[in-house]
Amino acid sequence: MLDHVGITVADIQRSAAFYDQVLAVLGHRRLMDYGEAIGYGADAPDFWISSGATARREDHIAFVAPDAEAVRAFHAAALAAGAEELHAPRLWPEYHEGYYGAFVRDPDGNNVEAVCHTVASDQA
Repeated sequence: MLDHVGITVADIQRSAAFYDQVLAVLGHRRLMDYGEAIGYGADAPDFWISSGATARREDHIAFVAPDAEAVRAFHAAALAAGAEELHAPRLWPEYHEGYYGAFVRDPDGNNVEAVCHTVASDQA
């Protein structure tokens, strides 16, 4: 069901030092670091922290989708239910090849995503 989760933190450096230490004992490490967003995991970044010092504080949750059609259906259903569109379904090659996702804001302001990791460019 869940693909990855992200939280906002007040001090990215302080929180990164904390999560570097406590997640290491569980076998996880810093896998991606964009400065204002850091992803942790064993094989893939499953847990993210993002700076909330200058941006709107929000939580992020991504749900696993089996294919691109399911991502598009999630997006359509979310918009029909009144969600604010953050990003329409598309490939996100900056994350990794085959990453296809759509992002919406739920009624409480959280960033909610559906993602499939195996979409070829001709299927997008």
